[in-house]
Amino acid sequence: MVSRYGADSTRMYALFAAPPDRDLDWQEDGVAGVSRFLARVWRLTTKYSPVVRRVNGESGTPFVLHSDPQNVLPAAESKLRRKLHQTIAKITQDFEGRWHFNTCVAAIMELVNLIQSADASMATGDVNSAVIAEIMENLTLLLAPFAPFLAAELWEKLGNKENILRQPWPVSDPELAKEDELEIPVQINGKLVTVIRVPADADDKTIEAAALADEKVKLRTAGKTVAKVIVV
Repeated sequence: MVSRYGADSTRMYALFAAPPDRDLDWQEDGVAGVSRFLARVWRLTTKYSPVVRRVNGESGTPFVLHSDPQNVLPAAESKLRRKLHQTIAKITQDFEGRWHFNTCVAAIMELVNLIQSADASMATGDVNSAVIAEIMENLTLLLAPFAPFLAAELWEKLGNKENILRQPWPVSDPELAKEDELEIPVQINGKLVTVIRVPADADDKTIEAAALADEKVKLRTAGKTVAKVIVV
């Protein structure tokens, strides 16, 4: 497997396919799938490495973008940064606290999927260069424990001169990781009727009002009295 797909793909598949306390049902197709995923990461990083290099300048120092409560980011940038900082928080918790490496790898894959879905916005300049630099450098740092050889190559490609294994681990910003809205399922008599979106800080009365105002809920409660509302 190492000869055919490389050490990083083989290692990352073993970590992804099962948690360390479970048996692993080995499948070569899985190793090939991880190899294709890492190739996607390589192509993405190669595409945006000139942007990151421009942001970092000649210093070779990784760029750090801090949150600014007064600065309202465009939707595309906000979504990318939120997912990045949620991913950092999840991997940090699952890696250090529980050794759930499989969920760490899954979180990295979710982040890469979102980056690819935002590729058009990033390529046309709708996403700030500093945000792109933050996304790509932190993605590389998150990948390093699972695919160290590839991550080291990508780190150099992004213009960084220091060894990636000597870099500090990324830190999640709780404000950036916080969701603006929540999706809440609504049940009537134990059956799912609809899903509503409410502000993340909505209180019970606001959530109840949003649920009762939903067209599907109104259709099923028309002419009836709502006996009890439970907000969880």
